[in-house]
Amino acid sequence: MPVASHEVYPMFVEPYFRASIAGSITPEQIEYIKNLKMTNNPENMISENLYIFKEPELKSIGDAVQEVLDIYAREVMCIPQRIYVTQSWSLICMPRAGMHGHSHSNSILSGSLYYSELPDPPASMIFTRHVTYQQIELQPDKTKRNIYNSPINRITPRQNDVILFSSSLTHMVEPNMSNQPRHSIAFNTFVKGELGDYRALTQSL
Repeated sequence: MPVASHEVYPMFVEPYFRASIAGSITPEQIEYIKNLKMTNNPENMISENLYIFKEPELKSIGDAVQEVLDIYAREVMCIPQRIYVTQSWSLICMPRAGMHGHSHSNSILSGSLYYSELPDPPASMIFTRHVTYQQIELQPDKTKRNIYNSPINRITPRQNDVILFSSSLTHMVEPNMSNQPRHSIAFNTFVKGELGDYRALTQSL
């Protein structure tokens, strides 16, 4: 007999979070970050210092990023624990350089900060649904992609934005197709506070 009706419901949602911290970044800090000592990464350049938010010159930026994390923990995750930055580093994608697909271990949330003017085009971040090898690819009709079937999502960065996402998500950066360097800061996070339940024998203080 024919199907009388059908319904689709979202079961789990994977968010990303965008916040502007324009008022916390000064021209002097932009120059300071751009002049950090860099070293070659497989596809781009990365700062030798991998804890740059600990630098006193960048205190207002680190404080603003912490405020963003506090909002996310309180209003999105709705948890009493505090999410805090662990490592933080500067990245430069020179013309034609991008970043391969990867995820971040030992981190709850990862983030990107676009602290200076972006090139045109700005090179998007690409997020993929799958985190492991897929033997069979079933590609949806490009005109009918939605939150249930899209294999990728694209985020276009804007100057002064902090973008947060789950560290388990596989993500990459498109090649920089401009003639200008693409500057950003990346960071990882972890959690402080009591975890688990005393009676369930899962408590960690």
